[in-house]
Amino acid sequence: MFVVAHISDLHFNGTRFNRRRIESTLSYINARADGINALLVTGDITDEGSESEYREAWGVLYSPLPMIVTAGNHDRRRPLNAGLLERDTDEPVNWAEIIDGVQFIVADSSIPGRNDGYLADETLAWMSARLEAAGSDTPAIVAFHHPPVTLEMPFMDAIKQTGEDRLAALVQRHPNIVGFLCGHAHTPCVTTFAGRPLAVAPGVASTLNLPFEGTEIVNRGQPPGIAFHFIDGDRLITHFRSVMF
Repeated sequence: MFVVAHISDLHFNGTRFNRRRIESTLSYINARADGINALLVTGDITDEGSESEYREAWGVLYSPLPMIVTAGNHDRRRPLNAGLLERDTDEPVNWAEIIDGVQFIVADSSIPGRNDGYLADETLAWMSARLEAAGSDTPAIVAFHHPPVTLEMPFMDAIKQTGEDRLAALVQRHPNIVGFLCGHAHTPCVTTFAGRPLAVAPGVASTLNLPFEGTEIVNRGQPPGIAFHFIDGDRLITHFRSVMF
């Protein structure tokens, strides 16, 4: 059984409050690393995309597990690439890797200077090429920051991933895609996209309220959360955990 720990929306910002939430979440995962195959971080690693925030992230983001990261709308590509991946580029933060027989295609859905998301044509072509190279017998997980569907959260639905019909076409060409993983919405959520499961990780820094939970959008009283995804052949099974801090 393949297990991936999935976290998102860490929002390093130099405050002790956010750092405690992140450290507690990582400690929970790392203490159980023997039963986990990989750690996925789907963006918004920092709050403002500053070099100091990425330096803070570099000092905290440790795990014995293989760690895969991409960017969110609060990130900036060049300092993220330099500060966390040791790459001098402002190219999209795309990553493909096969871990214990499962292929991860982690794509940068951020648009510099904007809050909504979009997968560039070049990124989609890269995704298709990597899926083709791995072969149709290799189960694949596709991940990015922005959900390509509405979640009945008006604030977040206004800044979701657009151009999603092009992504849906990718599934038709690569039926070995088991499911999609993302963040951005700061809520544990499961739905479908293009006939595949789509799981949204809880926010580490905060939770966003549903329309009937209050007039405030951000809820910092909820604990940070983790999604644990099991890949069992062509099935994606997701469990959520809250972390006390």
